[in-house]
Amino acid sequence: MRYGAGDGVASGEGAVVASVDECRQALRDLAARLDRNAETVREKVDFDRTLACRVTDLETAFHGRLSGGRLVDLADGDDPKAKIALSTGSDDLLALVRGELDITRAVTSRRVSIKANPLDLMKLRKLL
Repeated sequence: MRYGAGDGVASGEGAVVASVDECRQALRDLAARLDRNAETVREKVDFDRTLACRVTDLETAFHGRLSGGRLVDLADGDDPKAKIALSTGSDDLLALVRGELDITRAVTSRRVSIKANPLDLMKLRKLL
C-alpha cells in the first residue's frame, strides 16, 4: 500500500510507515469486527485477557482487554503486565487487521511477535 502526503511517517531509511493514528484506527476497526462476530465466537473462545499491542517502528503502544470475543477498553499506552503482548511494525499491524497478512506466517517469519501462554495463543488464533 502506498501512502499519500501526510498519511505516514518517513523512517530513517526513507521508507514510509503507517502513522500512530492509522494504527489506532486499525485497532478500532478490529474491535468493531470482533464486536460484530462476538455472539458467534463467544461459545468457541471464552477468555478474558489483557492485551498490549506494541508498534515497534513508531515506538508506541496500545492496550485493551479481550473479553467475550470482544476487544474492549482500547487505549493508548503500553501495559507491561498484559497477559498477551503483540509486537509488530506499523505496516504489518495494518496488514494483519485488513486480513492481508496471515498471522501464522507473520509469526514464523518474525514480522510479528506474540508473547502469551500456549492455551491463550490457540484461543487467540480462533478469535482472529
